[in-house]
Parts: sequence; structure tokens; C-alpha cells
Amino acid sequence: MERFFAIVNPAAGGGRSAKLAGPALERLRKGGLEVDEVTTGAPGDAVHLARDAYVRGYRRFLAVGGDGTGHEILNGIFGCATIAQHAGAERRAAQGATAERAAGDRVAMGFLPLGTGNSFLRDYTREGAKASLQALLERRTRTIDLMRLTHSAGEMYSFNLVSVGFTANVGALTNRHFKPFGHLGYLLGVFVRLAQLRPFTFAVRCDDDQEWDRRPCLFLTFNNSAYTGGTMWIAPSADPSDGLIEYVHWGPIGRFAALRMLPTIYDGRHMQHPQASRRAVRHVEFNMPAAVDVMIDGEVLALQCRALDIVPAAVDVYI
Repeated sequence: MERFFAIVNPAAGGGRSAKLAGPALERLRKGGLEVDEVTTGAPGDAVHLARDAYVRGYRRFLAVGGDGTGHEILNGIFGCATIAQHAGAERRAAQGATAERAAGDRVAMGFLPLGTGNSFLRDYTREGAKASLQALLERRTRTIDLMRLTHSAGEMYSFNLVSVGFTANVGALTNRHFKPFGHLGYLLGVFVRLAQLRPFTFAVRCDDDQEWDRRPCLFLTFNNSAYTGGTMWIAPSADPSDGLIEYVHWGPIGRFAALRMLPTIYDGRHMQHPQASRRAVRHVEFNMPAAVDVMIDGEVLALQCRALDIVPAAVDVYI
């Protein structure tokens, strides 16, 4: 299907999305794009709307909102597509045919970043919605990877980052109390969590590692793209198209040292700290005895993580 399926989150950006979505979509229609539009009414709606649209044949999607809207849409699409692929592979295997996915099933996704975070597109542009609109009008795409997180209750896909420790705890607090304040709200969350700071220990091992890494940390981030929290350059070496997960281990350091280091997260200098390390990996295994707060594309969920894998060249993005 050549038509776009636009999912609008009117609450994104403190309500800014509700005001700007209509004119932005109208500009796309005037530029020759056929766009069908629906609006979410509650968190999680975009997952179900995207899944239903995928089943009905849509393969071009528009996320109108923040990173959370894009995250829900991709999980609706790829959760549904994964089920369909497994079923189709079983049928084709029984018939002696190949299990390759048909070219017509390839998904393309555009962003109209009208929300609070909008971290993912910052890897490509500082012009946000303007650059996204231009890419859509010019039908210009690039291929990106996704990360697939396996946890005790199922699977989840990420296009931005998966993080545990201080960053996730800040995100949880911000989402509960400070999200309407935008970037300032995230900073408020940082200062509150700094006052409560303690080191974390997570058991992880990557690729062919034989031993579990249990070094104390301030946070661990597993990144497909470089930015989080809107403008924090948390993983300067991340590349959304290299087929790799950028794994950043940081800390532990005390609260006053962390406060001094906070400005460096915005320009990448935090990676020069002796407590910081990075590596590019394809597979991460977790040994978690219980669920913890996990930040995924700006949203925070309590999950018992088991594994994280890269899904190379999974989706085309208009940018």
C-alpha cells in the first residue's frame, strides 16, 4: 500500500503536537502524499493502531509526536511482523519454499518530531520537523538497524537506546513528575536522583565473553543512536546503520563528581573520564534475578532483561 498511516499523539510536547500536527500533515498532502490519520487517546494506543494498520496492508507509517510515539509504532509493526514471519516461515518450510521476507513487506517510517525528547533524529539533523517534512516530500530514506530486547515477558524493539541504572531512574522520575517541563524536567530528575545516588551492579556479557561483567556502575547504556534526553550525547560513537550496538559502561563516581561531569554529557566529553568505557557488540546477555527500571527510547518500564540483539537494516526511515 502506497498510502501513509499517520499516528498522532496529541499529548506529545505538552500538547504542542495537537496544535502542529494538522498543518504538518496538510503540507504533506499538498506535496502529493496520501495520508490516513488516526489519533491516540492513551499510552499504548499507537502499538495497537500500528499493528492493525500493518495487518491491513500499510507499510508506510508516520510517527507524529515524540520518541515514545515512534517506539510504540515500531513495536506494533515488528511485533505483528515477527508473528507473521514465524507463521509464514512454517508454511513455506512445509512447502519446501524459502523463508525470505517478501520485498513488499519492507516497512518505511517517517517522523514528525513534535514531542519532548526527539532524540533519535538528532543523529542526522538539528532541524527536526522541518528536515523530516522535506525528506518525506522528497521520498528520501535511509536504512537503520533496530535493537531487539528479550525479557521475561516477551520481546521489545528499540531504535534509540536501552539503558539501566541512573539514566533509567532519572527517566522514571521525570516521566512521573516532570515530563511537562521538557528538557528542564529531565534536568530536575537528574538533580533529584543525584541527591539519592548509589552505585549499581548489573551482570552482563557480550558476544563471545565467557565471564559475567559485574563491575559497579552509575549506568549502562546500549545504544543504536547517539543522543538521549533530547540533547545528551550519551554515545558519541553510535551509528544507527552499522549493524552494531554501542555499549557504554560509566562509573561509579560520587554525586559531586557526577554533578561536575553533567555538562560533559551534552558534548561527549564524559567518555574521556577514566570511569567510562565503550565497545561495539552484536549480542548482550543479562543475568537479572528480578525486574529493574529500564529506559527504552525515552520510556521507562520495569523489566527482567535476558538478551539484547541487533537487527541490521530492519527499517527505512525518511530523513
